[in-house]
Amino acid sequence: MSSIRESAYVYPVIMSIHLTCIALFGGMIAITDLRLLGWALPGRSIADVVQGLRWWKRLGFAIMVSMGLLLAGSKAETYYPNPYFWLKLSLLGLVLIHGIVFRPRVYNHPEQLDASPALPARAKVAGAVSLVLWIGILCAGRMIGYYDNPADDAPQAVVNR
Repeated sequence: MSSIRESAYVYPVIMSIHLTCIALFGGMIAITDLRLLGWALPGRSIADVVQGLRWWKRLGFAIMVSMGLLLAGSKAETYYPNPYFWLKLSLLGLVLIHGIVFRPRVYNHPEQLDASPALPARAKVAGAVSLVLWIGILCAGRMIGYYDNPADDAPQAVVNR
């Protein structure tokens, strides 16, 4: 992993891929969530939006996480004490729980949501929770780079021999 960290090209390329996937994946998540809330694409069915973006979101997520793991692994000693890094991981864990809770009743059967006379509350809750979690992940991820570890500023012990 030190070869990634020390390379003049590899680390920036991995970071660029990670950020590009965040932008593309994040846009698809936002569109899906806004549609579930009824705030975007009213002329498109929920099933069209959810199913049309599903594989692209999975691909984007896989690439984004792969690049994120490479980045985190290459600077593990910097990220380990960073509270924003741990907040981001915690929020990603909550996204996993969100998926477990809402996948069976919202994401796996979006055509049932379209058949309802009014947008079901579970769809709105799924969209709102997802939106909040992903915005939190983006903010925490952005803050990782701005964290200044106080231990780095502490005076180092001098060993006399």
